[in-house]
Amino acid sequence: MPLVRTLAPPTAVTTPPAAERSIRPRPAPTASMGTALGLFLAARLLGTAAVAVTAWAAGRHPVLLLGRSWDSIWYLGIAAHGYGRSQYFHAASVHSDLAFFPLYPGMLRAVTELTPLSGLGAGLLTAWTAAGVAACGIYAIGARLHDRAVATALVLLWGLLPHSVVLSMAYTEPVLTAFAAWSLYAVLTGRWVWAGTLALCAGLARPNGFAVAAAVLAAATYEAWRRRGKVTHRLWTGAALGPLGWVAYVLWVGRRQGDLLGGYFEVQRLWGSRFDFGLGALRFVRHLLLEGDLLVFPVSMVIVAAALLLYGLLLADRAPLPLLVYAGVLLFVAAGGDGFFECKPRFLLPAFPLLLPLACALVRTARTRPWHATLVVGALAGLSFAYGAYLVVLAQRPL
Repeated sequence: MPLVRTLAPPTAVTTPPAAERSIRPRPAPTASMGTALGLFLAARLLGTAAVAVTAWAAGRHPVLLLGRSWDSIWYLGIAAHGYGRSQYFHAASVHSDLAFFPLYPGMLRAVTELTPLSGLGAGLLTAWTAAGVAACGIYAIGARLHDRAVATALVLLWGLLPHSVVLSMAYTEPVLTAFAAWSLYAVLTGRWVWAGTLALCAGLARPNGFAVAAAVLAAATYEAWRRRGKVTHRLWTGAALGPLGWVAYVLWVGRRQGDLLGGYFEVQRLWGSRFDFGLGALRFVRHLLLEGDLLVFPVSMVIVAAALLLYGLLLADRAPLPLLVYAGVLLFVAAGGDGFFECKPRFLLPAFPLLLPLACALVRTARTRPWHATLVVGALAGLSFAYGAYLVVLAQRPL
């Protein structure tokens, strides 16, 4: 069976009857999607309530914590004043706002111009809306590849990840995931121009947004090879559009910095972020195992290790090629990057395809041992809510 199971419309695919049955499109009914979205929203509302209760107990304001913490401050500054702000620590450590991609602050600026909301309110509204759109896209992919139950479980698991509190904050992960999910769905349904356009937007949202373009390019290349080059111009148009957002911003920063190809990466280096194929991360893991550290660090290590294991299961399940490429690139960047070790789980939050094996296992358990499945979901919820409140209110580490 080919790795990309649903890249072309069913009428254009010539396969034996058995294979044809295995790739038959499965619609995503809006009623079932509404149920999944409701469960996701309930999970995030409870998680947000846990943050609020913890914040009030600590004498802090939950809205400020959710809407104006760490990276959110940078995005709000760009939305209000444009690029041009830097913080100087020493010659080898200069934090410039050019490290932050422009789509999210542009959306915040638009919301504040069109509504009476402040920048903080616009940030939360944009992130929460994007999280809901992303959940719908994740459901659509799960329903197409499996069934409604797996799709619902996939959305619920994504909303109960240990770092899913980020989906309730004024951060860019919900925006990236929304564009990524619907771009991948467009690939799986053969809508190449839509896939490329949404990948372009994903590339403008975050540095690791190029993972979406990589998935579109890989799927388009495979489809062209499978059809021996006899493909519609829409496929090539979508493939060409995909990388444009990410490339345009990187080149713009490079030109502004006086180094067209290397300027953006120098900005990241001065932030302490660089790609070293995981050598720095391995050194930090050694430190954790021998000396220990704050709770966020060993938890981050366990989450990255679990993500590597889940990717192996995704490969064993022969998931469609675009999902493998997308999740693989996100995992490669998160595991191979040096700096901000505690942020690696957040970088993996958009990698929802990694949860497909768990969603399938949860549905199988629910059908045979419903109480076991209920206990698993309850335990995940408790961990997510408690750890999310700890991260936002108590950890005092970059999130």
